Amino acid sequence: MPASLISGLRSVELEVADIPASTRFYCDTWQLARTTNMGDATYLRATGAPSHVIALHVGAKAALRSVTLNARDRASIDTLAARLTGRGVRVIGKPAAINEPGGGYGCAFLDPEGRVFRVIAEDAVHQDTASHPDRPERLAHVVLNSPDNESASKFFTDVLDFKLSDRTRIMDFIRCNRDHHNLSFAKGSAATLNHIAFHMPTLESVMKGAGRLRDAGYPIEWGVGRHGPGNNVFAYFVAPGDVVVEYTAEVEQIGDDYQTGYPDDWQWPPGRIDHWGIAPPPSPRLKEAQAKIGFRVG
Repeated sequence: MPASLISGLRSVELEVADIPASTRFYCDTWQLARTTNMGDATYLRATGAPSHVIALHVGAKAALRSVTLNARDRASIDTLAARLTGRGVRVIGKPAAINEPGGGYGCAFLDPEGRVFRVIAEDAVHQDTASHPDRPERLAHVVLNSPDNESASKFFTDVLDFKLSDRTRIMDFIRCNRDHHNLSFAKGSAATLNHIAFHMPTLESVMKGAGRLRDAGYPIEWGVGRHGPGNNVFAYFVAPGDVVVEYTAEVEQIGDDYQTGYPDDWQWPPGRIDHWGIAPPPSPRLKEAQAKIGFRVG
């Protein structure tokens, strides 16, 4: 696909009521690694290059503080900020140096439904990026709920150069690089977090990770299965604070020749909800958790 201002999904910033408990989960069980603390925040990395993939901040309850995207360079940040301002989008952090682990240069804005997005370029990256068979490599995607998912995704395709990969009857899948989707918007009653997905090296890694989570007392809430759009393997869990997290692998890599699918292209036979047809439906607990984590302006 042609180069866009945005090059990928970098990290999410969560507010949690119990940082020690969440840190233990994401490090000891989920297999991220603590990098540093700054102020009230704890920063966690995967095995890939980004300085961190999660920042945990103190909050009264779990909330999604922001989603951070990477831009291609400093000039892309300035271009994006001017474009956002010109279209009447509320820019809440004008282009400036970023004072957090990884640093860089970036800006922040509110999308039309009040979600906080940050865009950063020239941030520091890790050099020790060897893949580990039992650890997440990076963020794969973030799925957000929206009362109007088509309008929500259209903002990103119109303003931030994302591309629509597929649209089902309940979700829009959009991309900014060769991953089938980096962001998705699901039909919901409010602008909330649906789930955060972490890319594992292989299908075997997803299976072993799912086993490790079960051993630690975190049941598989949906999966293991293989999705339709994106063709990725999945296993869903509920983390502390009722944050829904997913292990995924084998996300489809696509280019400009990909034919966008629409609801009629994504229909399952009765009783089937994934390619394999072996996963039971999402658990009631998962469905409840997928709708309860709100966005909070940081």
